[in-house]
Amino acid sequence: MTNSNSNSNPNPPMDFDEILAKCGNSHRYQYLLLGLYGFLMVFVSMHYFSQNVISFVPDHWCYHEQLENRSFDEIAAIYNQFDKPSCTRLATIDIDGGNATISKDRCDRWIYKYDFGFRSMNIELNWVCDDAYKARVGQSLFFIGSMCGTLVFGLLGDNIGRVKALILANCCGFLGDFSTIFTGSLTAFSITRFISGLAADANSYLMYILLLEYVSPSLRNVALNTVLGSFYSLGLIGASWLAVLVGNWRFFLACSSLPLLLVTLFYFLVQESAQWLVTRDDIDGAIRRLQRVAKINRRVVSDDDFKAFRSYCQNNYCKSEATAEEEQAKLTDMLKTPRMRCMAFKILLIFIIVVPAYNTIARNVEGLGISPFIMFSLNALMLPPSGYLQGFLQDVSGRKLTSVSWMMITGIFAVAAGLVIAQGQNRSVFLLVGLTLVARFGVSIADGASSQLCTELIPTSVRGRGVGVAHVAGFAASFLSPFIIHLGTYFKPAPSIILGLLFLAGAYICLLMPETRNKKLPMTVAEGEKFGIGERMFDFLLEFGKDKETEVELEAELKDKENA
Repeated sequence: MTNSNSNSNPNPPMDFDEILAKCGNSHRYQYLLLGLYGFLMVFVSMHYFSQNVISFVPDHWCYHEQLENRSFDEIAAIYNQFDKPSCTRLATIDIDGGNATISKDRCDRWIYKYDFGFRSMNIELNWVCDDAYKARVGQSLFFIGSMCGTLVFGLLGDNIGRVKALILANCCGFLGDFSTIFTGSLTAFSITRFISGLAADANSYLMYILLLEYVSPSLRNVALNTVLGSFYSLGLIGASWLAVLVGNWRFFLACSSLPLLLVTLFYFLVQESAQWLVTRDDIDGAIRRLQRVAKINRRVVSDDDFKAFRSYCQNNYCKSEATAEEEQAKLTDMLKTPRMRCMAFKILLIFIIVVPAYNTIARNVEGLGISPFIMFSLNALMLPPSGYLQGFLQDVSGRKLTSVSWMMITGIFAVAAGLVIAQGQNRSVFLLVGLTLVARFGVSIADGASSQLCTELIPTSVRGRGVGVAHVAGFAASFLSPFIIHLGTYFKPAPSIILGLLFLAGAYICLLMPETRNKKLPMTVAEGEKFGIGERMFDFLLEFGKDKETEVELEAELKDKENA
């Protein structure tokens, strides 16, 4: 009976979500992808924050022969009477009386109090005091590399495929980190950090795109966020204590960069994006990938189903100059209409504020009265719970309220941390660390919620390019992040105060944007121009507490098609 009905009523065209449901969208292959993504996140986070680890600077004082056999407490007691104890060179020292006179000569040798015995690059090259800026220059070149790499590997992903671009990006990250081992000058260091930075962001978001295309909505919301937060956190903690274990910055870079080469094995394990292959008019290639997914998932999919998918692709992608024209919609089209133009500038401003603020808080782990290794680990522990809370708050209150509230909360705690820092030696270490951790927790939520809000406001026809340009703008602004931190050497509360003001400005900009929760997102620029018309600044508060439109119906629909 089933066969006769099938013959008399040929299968209607079947879109990608429908054929993927039949091949399996929550099965063995999807869990393989999640496992590989988790593996990647561990070493991507090590790569992204390796610059911080190799440039940790412990307590240090200018060398004097009379202090060779003295304890660190005795040395600190002598130098603490001066404004810049780490960079003051002494001419004479009265050990018994604890008095000393300042030399006019510049300090060129230091006594270091190694933190857990780790010898960082700054220690080995004496990049402290007047030369402390050199590490910041390299860090800034890393962000410039990130900006260029996002564009380069994004274009490669559109031309040679996501998997190949992902492998090339991680190989570039390995090359940059491993070659840094052999540098000894600012010029060489800057070049290698630029090369390393080319991989940042691209070495993870391409895999993220592949995951989104091959997994069910339920896995996207739960499992993906769990893997991202947990394994990224694990990588940060691993980076700190791997450095302590090996004891030297060169060994650390070698150990953290070599695993990036294992990503080349993804070529044999990860299927190329079937949706991307369809847009390249390679429907046969897309079907071959889907057949492999079905085989891994031990699902049997009939030839008629694949014929129905082929029919859908031919009708919607291969024929049309009209469709191609919509796909070729230019990003500059957003600037041709007044509301979209205003929205585009707001989105850019959000990324320009949030991305450097995130990088500044995430990387600012020194000078807090606690070991940077411990502080780095504590920061990492904030990621999993912040991810869970972000998802919950967005479900309950929406993207806009989550973004605005947590930007304000983070800004307030950042300024509070600056006020504690301003107290100098009388400050409470526990209070300062607590405020810093709350700011780290808050910036993770603010970054995730505001990024999702901005992404959803960009029309589908230009969303990929729009998000890419926004990330590039954020990375470009992150060029200033190391120097914001460096301001702390002149006025310690400065970084925290600047961050607080940035977050308050970001919260105000988010207030000017429409809510996207429970709304049909714009597909075209024309729809984007109309999106949110008539919505006032605080209308989103009226939606607070209302049940969100869950994905249960979609899941049920796909499950029915899967079992059909």
